[in-house]
Amino acid sequence: MKLAQRIAVITGAGGGIGRATALSLARRGCHLALADINEEGARYTALQAREYGVRATWHQLDVASRDAVRAFPETVRAAHGGVDILINNAGVALGGTFEQVSEEDFDWLMEVNFHGVVRMTRAFLPVLRSSQQARIVNLSSIYGIISPPGQAAYSASKFAVRGFSNALRHELAGTNVSVAVVHPGGVATAIAQNARIPAGAPRAEAERGRKIAQAMLRLPADQAGEIIVRGIERDRARILVGNDAKMVSLLERFAPVGYWNLLRKAIRA
Repeated sequence: MKLAQRIAVITGAGGGIGRATALSLARRGCHLALADINEEGARYTALQAREYGVRATWHQLDVASRDAVRAFPETVRAAHGGVDILINNAGVALGGTFEQVSEEDFDWLMEVNFHGVVRMTRAFLPVLRSSQQARIVNLSSIYGIISPPGQAAYSASKFAVRGFSNALRHELAGTNVSVAVVHPGGVATAIAQNARIPAGAPRAEAERGRKIAQAMLRLPADQAGEIIVRGIERDRARILVGNDAKMVSLLERFAPVGYWNLLRKAIRA
């Protein structure tokens, strides 16, 4: 896919992987509609993108809001005329075991991480069908491949994104719209720092888990963005971001039940 003069919508574009992906696209001449619940973050990304000579707009958007998502395609079409690429990147994190996480917190995470992806896809698919060549790119996670303890809610949401994306890709085979699912490994963003801690989790335990998670986030976000954009250019159905994601994918394939026993030893080492 030639990205120059294409139009991409990116959620969660106010920082981290979303911002890095936006700037990688901008360097290739792709115009951008950047959405984030944090409008100021999306604005900053848009201003950076404009330095590459592309048209970039910013929009405050909560992907958990049905009404807001339903209205968003018309807003983008008014600003850009159409859409060729939809990148569903917005996501939140929630630590804690299943018994520690309340029903409300679990539902909150699913509303953003999974239902937000489904809502955005439903809203924009008719617009994407009008493009000569279109892409839907959904961000899952390394935890959409494996399921560590303490990540029951987050892993459930990311496995759901993976399953939805794979089924949708099969349904759209032979059309102008292709679908990719992205599995980032440990990317250096603020996701662990900003993770919600459930009320039922002991604070010391939660902080220890946050520090361990933060230490595993090593790949610079700009490198992650480049990997994702190269995957879009090459129409990859599955994009593994980072050597840790590649290693874990192989390990899960060969030890689909016992992988955690091996990984736990490696983490403790």
